[in-house]
Amino acid sequence: MFFYVYVMESLKNNNSYIGYTENLRKRLKEHNQGKNKSTKLYLLWKLIYYEACLNINDAKRRENYFKTSQGRKLLKRRLKEYFYKN
Repeated sequence: MFFYVYVMESLKNNNSYIGYTENLRKRLKEHNQGKNKSTKLYLLWKLIYYEACLNINDAKRRENYFKTSQGRKLLKRRLKEYFYKN
């Protein structure tokens, strides 16, 4: 079983959200149905990046890293082409 760290972007205002889950499709659907209080104000969301981890502790650690300034810089470098086009 994999655990996924993901980055979503709001289609409403380009805000981003970083989280982790066992089921990406289900989690994205929950975000877009307003079931998460952190994201329900900025519906709709699209998945722009994810990584698979072998256990939940690695996924949590990676999520926390992506929420740091260094982690955000890494994401911006990895998604450089995406942000350039959008």
